[in-house]
Amino acid sequence: MTDYGIDVSHWNSVADWQAIRGNGISFCSFKLTESTTYTDTTSAARIGPARAAGIAPGGYHFARPGDIGGQVAHFAGQLRAGGLLGGGSLAPMLDMEAAELRPGANGFIADFIGQLRAATGIRKVLVYANLDWFTHVLDPSRWVDDDVLLWIARYNGDPGNPGWSHPHLAVHQHTQKGSVPGVAGNVDRNATVGSWSLANLTVDGSAPVPAPPTPAPPPPTGGGTYTVHSGDTLSGIAAKFGTTVAVLVGLNGIANPNLIYAGQTLRLPGGATSGGRRYQVRSGDTLSAIAAKFGTTVGALAARNHIANPNRIYAGQWLDIP
Repeated sequence: MTDYGIDVSHWNSVADWQAIRGNGISFCSFKLTESTTYTDTTSAARIGPARAAGIAPGGYHFARPGDIGGQVAHFAGQLRAGGLLGGGSLAPMLDMEAAELRPGANGFIADFIGQLRAATGIRKVLVYANLDWFTHVLDPSRWVDDDVLLWIARYNGDPGNPGWSHPHLAVHQHTQKGSVPGVAGNVDRNATVGSWSLANLTVDGSAPVPAPPTPAPPPPTGGGTYTVHSGDTLSGIAAKFGTTVAVLVGLNGIANPNLIYAGQTLRLPGGATSGGRRYQVRSGDTLSAIAAKFGTTVGALAARNHIANPNRIYAGQWLDIP
C-alpha cells in the first residue's frame, strides 16, 4: 500500500494538521537547518501537532558546500531539540540540490552520513535529490548501504512512479504544486515507491500513534447555517464555529467528512451563527478589514490573538473574534 507525505518549510502556511491527516497524509519532513547557522524557526511549533494528528514527523537539512562537521552538528542539534530521534519519527533527510555542491557531491554525502550517524546514534538516513542529480551527478553505490534510502523529486504527477529506479529508491516527490486541506497554497506531495512503506522510513520501523480522539458530544440542535466556500474543509468549518467534525457530520448526515462541496448548506449546532467565533485569514485580508467585517476593532483583534504587529497577518492564520 502506498503511503503519502508532504514536506514543508517557512514557505508553507499550515493551519490544520487533523485536516492534513484526513487527506491521507501519514508523514511530513520539516526543514530544520541549512548550512551551519540557519534554522527554520517555523518547524519547532509544528512537530508536536503533526505527531498528535498521527503524522510521522521528520527533519531535513539543506546542504551547502564547506564545513560538513559544522552542518552535521547544527542539524543534529535541531533534530534532538525537536524530538526527532525517537520512535515513530521519520528518518533524517539530507537535501542535495544546491548547484554548487555538484562537484564532489558523492564524497560530501558519504562524509555527512558517517558524521550524522556518529552524532545522533541513528543509522537510517534519507538522501533527497532530483532526477537530473540521480542520473548525472550522484553515484549511490559509493554511499548507499542497508540503512540509506533515496528520495527523488520528479514532478510527473504519477505518485510512486518516477520513471527512474534503484533498489533503495523509497520516496517519490511527484509534485511541488500539491493541494492538501489544512495547508494554504501549494505544497510538495510525496508517495512511497513500490514495496517501501512508512515503516521503512521511520528510525525504528514504526508508525506514529495518534492521540486518542476526544469523544464527541451529542449533536445539538437549533443553530444557524453555513454555506461552504471553495477550499473549505469540514475540520476548518468546525474550528471556525467552535464545534467538532463529528457534530457537523451528525447534524448534516454526511457520509464522507472529506467530501463537501462549494455551495453546500450545512446546519450548525445550537448557539453557532454564520458570524462564527473564529476566522481564517485569506489572501489579501487586512486586520482592519476583518475588524470591520465582524464589527470590532483592530486593537481588540490584536489583543485577543496576541498579534504584535497588526500589519503582519498571513493567509491560513486563524483569528479569534472578540
